[in-house]
Amino acid sequence: MALIDLRSDTVTRPTAAMWDAMRRAPLGDDVLGDEPSVRALERRVAAMLGKESAVFVPSGTMANQIAIGCHCRLGDEIIAHGESHIIHYETGAPAALSGCMIRPLEGEGGLFAPDACAGAVRGADVHSPRSRLVVVENTHNRGGGTVWGLAQFRAVARTARRARLAVHVDGARLWNACVAEGYSPADFAAHADTVSVCFSKGLGAPVGSALVGSRDVIDEARRLRKRLGGGMRQSGLLAAAAMYALDHHIERLAVDHARARQLGRELARIRGIVVGPGPSRIATNMVFFQLSAEGSTAHEFCRRLRRHGVDMIAMGPKRVRAVLHLDVPDDVVARAAEAVAKAVRPART
Repeated sequence: MALIDLRSDTVTRPTAAMWDAMRRAPLGDDVLGDEPSVRALERRVAAMLGKESAVFVPSGTMANQIAIGCHCRLGDEIIAHGESHIIHYETGAPAALSGCMIRPLEGEGGLFAPDACAGAVRGADVHSPRSRLVVVENTHNRGGGTVWGLAQFRAVARTARRARLAVHVDGARLWNACVAEGYSPADFAAHADTVSVCFSKGLGAPVGSALVGSRDVIDEARRLRKRLGGGMRQSGLLAAAAMYALDHHIERLAVDHARARQLGRELARIRGIVVGPGPSRIATNMVFFQLSAEGSTAHEFCRRLRRHGVDMIAMGPKRVRAVLHLDVPDDVVARAAEAVAKAVRPART
């Protein structure tokens, strides 16, 4: 029986129809500015998010780091939640590439309040770094796939504006947030200066993200993309996959969310497993749980789990993550729950 891979929604393969779209795509040279499929994707994504312009990039990490480079200067400080992707999964790039510090905030589920944001803004003091940028992650990965409510984000953005800070949204899974919360990408992006979105996670494209913003910001973003080695040539192949995903894979994200809630309910019944923040609060396609048994680490548990036909990923000493996506079989919940029950109680020797 084939292994069920729940490590991430990045493990999907292009569907047959997506491959067909890639083969049919008209091609040019994106660095030289005549890649028709890329240009079409950029225009569409900019329109979807209500911004003037967009640039297609290889990864979400590059999109985030280009945004930081556009907004910040050496010695500036970024305000972000302490569990943010830009802190844990981008290899220290804000410091290495843009010379920026990060001031981490606390808040349940990776979200934070306007007051916390306001309290982190530095005063005009020659001894301090300049507060320059607020970064919000939606959905929030390490927070549990949590979703920013529109009103809460609007309030944080207003706080940033009053302090003359720019706002960037790490929206790698913004499509999931929109489906879960019921707002449009443009409604959410209206309160940000720049937004990154990913096509290779829940939408199932093989490669690619985009950064959207004003025309001036995206013109600078293209220069930074080139500097970072992100200028691609016949990237219309990838743009066509992303365009297909936008046409066919956004609404079906609700299926992943429903399966995640169902899996959370099943896992909560297993002795030795604590689903957090609780099955009823699973907002999108991620299920996090803690191992309550002493001794076994998350890495050891995941190794045992793989022997039972399911892959998940350790997210801490005792914390495990499962991510639902379009490549899992219809019986994923039953098979995954059964495998977890076996792995959490290994056979005695």
